[in-house]
Amino acid sequence: MMTVIIEIHYTADSRGFRRGAFQFRGQKIEYVALQFWKHINKELSYRAELEKVIVEGDQDITQLVKNLEQQELYDSMNDNLPF
Repeated sequence: MMTVIIEIHYTADSRGFRRGAFQFRGQKIEYVALQFWKHINKELSYRAELEKVIVEGDQDITQLVKNLEQQELYDSMNDNLPF
């Protein structure tokens, strides 16, 4: 089991960031980061925009998280089609 520090920078009504330590077992780090991002979004009163995702202080995985978020959105939209 590995523990990593994930830092998420975002813009809502102002700029902010959150940092957390996460343990993951066999999951991709971008999936763990996306779950953290979703949690942050639920807590905010304003719609937030993801700016940057940093792992362990120096590894930028922003694009991986954004791609995964887009893929989940695309998949959920197609799941609701009647055909």
